[in-house]
This record gives sequence, structure tokens and C-alpha cells, in this order.
Amino acid sequence: MLVRVRKKIRGLMITDPTQLFATLAATTAFLFWLGKRKKFEKFFSILPPIIWVYLVPAAMTTAGLLPATNELYGWMSYYFLPFSLFLLTISVDLRALVSLGRLALIMLMVGTAGIMLGSVVAFVILQNFMPEHGWQSIAALAASWIGGSVNMVAVQQGLEAPASILGPLIPVDTVVGYGWMAILLAMVGIQKRFDHWNGANRSAIDALDARLEELSQKQNPQTVPILALIIALGITAAALSRLAGNWLPVIGDPTIISASTWAILIVVTGGLILSFSPVRKLENSGASVVGYYALFLLLSSIGAQADLLAVMDTPVFLIAGLIMISVHIGLLFLAARILKAPLFFVATGSMANVGGGVSAPIVASVYQAQLAPVGLLMAIGGYIMGIYGAFGLAKILALLAGA
Repeated sequence: MLVRVRKKIRGLMITDPTQLFATLAATTAFLFWLGKRKKFEKFFSILPPIIWVYLVPAAMTTAGLLPATNELYGWMSYYFLPFSLFLLTISVDLRALVSLGRLALIMLMVGTAGIMLGSVVAFVILQNFMPEHGWQSIAALAASWIGGSVNMVAVQQGLEAPASILGPLIPVDTVVGYGWMAILLAMVGIQKRFDHWNGANRSAIDALDARLEELSQKQNPQTVPILALIIALGITAAALSRLAGNWLPVIGDPTIISASTWAILIVVTGGLILSFSPVRKLENSGASVVGYYALFLLLSSIGAQADLLAVMDTPVFLIAGLIMISVHIGLLFLAARILKAPLFFVATGSMANVGGGVSAPIVASVYQAQLAPVGLLMAIGGYIMGIYGAFGLAKILALLAGA
């Protein structure tokens, strides 16, 4: 029955690149519009629209309405990724991130270390049950949890792995990652009891609240010239990074540092350098908003390349995800006990890694209403560390795999 339905739907499959792009753009816009409706607020607070930006196109592909392969996907991946990375990194305020305090940064780094260690543990345990080049899949999944989905795409491209490896990972990313987020949201009720039991000093949180007032900036009106400048800089950075990446040597056999890896590292490093220059003022006019929009469109194209039924073929990655997140959780709570860190830092440090810039502010605001920006800044920090750490982890996994 299901096969017959899929065959009928495939007769309506959208294959024209322009029509396909319009479908992805319209789907993305509708999902975020829906996320702002009051009647859906509670639902989307647990499963944010970004999850559905993955899953809805994936469901459409699984049903046969969208193609799993199309020239549009390659073009979007080639240019939208460095475009969004550049605009997100020039918007980073590294000084503000450092001002968040020792505990916030330590818990962020412990969360990152937990995912990386968990990835190695999962791979060592499950290596014999994984498909060929399973290490690339584990590296990509870990990248998603130490900096967000953009890092997952970056690692997949950097390793020159086929986009199909992401198919089984998207449901795992959703089920495990956002399942843990739901648990964290439920734990807010025990926050005071945990902090009292742990002997946590909450003065750092109060200090952060005061610092955030200094960090807050008024947004300037977005004009056509400013928007044109933001887009032009992003496109130029994307094109130049790809050009430079093609000039530099490929390292590794199989490839560890490819032309794509070089391009990603170049555009991120260049963006971070420019974040200390007047270029960062473009954030006041929404540079990161443009970057995130490009990222969300890219993620919709990644979802469109996935078949949700693929997770049934490789349940090993679901088990791997559970091992990875378990090590991550255990290490965070151990660090919290040793450092007497408040549960707020455990939750935001975890989500800054696993959920990224969308989920971390949600969790932070639930635990401390005024401190949603802390979650965002910690997520940016996790993203910066993750983009470098993910490729380092990939190298470790490649060595373990004998690749």
C-alpha cells in the first residue's frame, strides 16, 4: 500500500531547480511563521522550527514529492555554507563571550569534550557493526553536537563524504538530541534543589545578568544599501574561500583536509579576524540574521536529500548517538559536582553544544528568564570550538578506523 502511494506521489515530483528552491524557501518560511503563532508556541518551544526545516523536506523526499538528488542541492551546499559561516563569525563578540565567566566557558568546553570522548567510545564499541566509512558518519553526528548542524554539513563536505551519510543521522540527531533537550526542560523544576544539594554559587549568574545590560545593543534599521553590503560581503567571502581552497593541497588518503575543508577553515578564520574590525558593526543591521536564513535554507536542502526510512537500515547510529549523549551528560554532571556549578550552566553548556544557537537560548530562558542571550553566546562559543574540534575528531576516528 505504502509503495503504491509513493509511486503515485512520485508522479508529482518537483525536479526543476527553480521550482525546487521555491518549495524549500516556502517551506522554511512557513515553518518559522508557524513557530510564531501563539497556539503553537508550546509545541515549538520543545521542538523548534529548525527541526522541522530538516524533517519536513525529508518527509517530502521519503514520500516521493522531492528528489533525493538534484543539481540545486550541490550549488546550495557549495555557496550557502561559507556564506552563512562568514556572516555568523563576523558577528561574534569574543570579548563578550570571555566576560561570561569561568564557569560558563568551562562547562561549555566540558560539554564539547564529552561529545568528542563519547564519539570515540561509541565508535570503538560499534565499529564492527557499522557500514564502510562509518567513522565519517560518527564524525558528522558529533560535529552537529559540538557546534550545530552547520558543522555537520561542514564535516560532511570537508571529508568529501556523500550527502547520503547524513540521511540516517538526521533522525538520530532529532530523537536523541532533542529528547535530551526535553529532559533538560523538564529538569527546571529541580533547579533550586539541585543547586542547594550541589552547594552551587549562583552569584556568577547574577553578575552575568548585569553584564548582559552592557552587551545589549539597539538594532539599526535595515536599509537596502546595508543589506546589499551584507549580501555582497557574504557572497564574496564564499567565492574567495572556495577559490583559495581549490589552490591549497589536499591532505590525507582518504582525504582529511580537502579543498572544502580549506575553504571552511579560511572563511571561519577570516570572519573571526574581521569580528575585531568595524565590519562587526554590520551585526547591528542583522548580518547574522541573513547568515542564519542562508543556513536554514541549506538545512532544508540537506533534509531533502534524506530518506527518513534510512534509520531503519542503520540502527547502529541510534545506539551510537545514545552512547555519545550519555558520556556527554555524565561528564557534565561530574564537572558540575567538582566545580559546584549551578544547573543553569549544565543545561546551557549542554544545549550550546547539542542544540546550538536555536535551542541554547530556549533552555537558558526557561532556567533564568533574563539570560537567554547567555545561551546564544555560549552556543556561538561552542560553534567556534566545534568547527575546529570536529575536524580534529574526524582525524582521530579515521586513525582508529585505519583509514
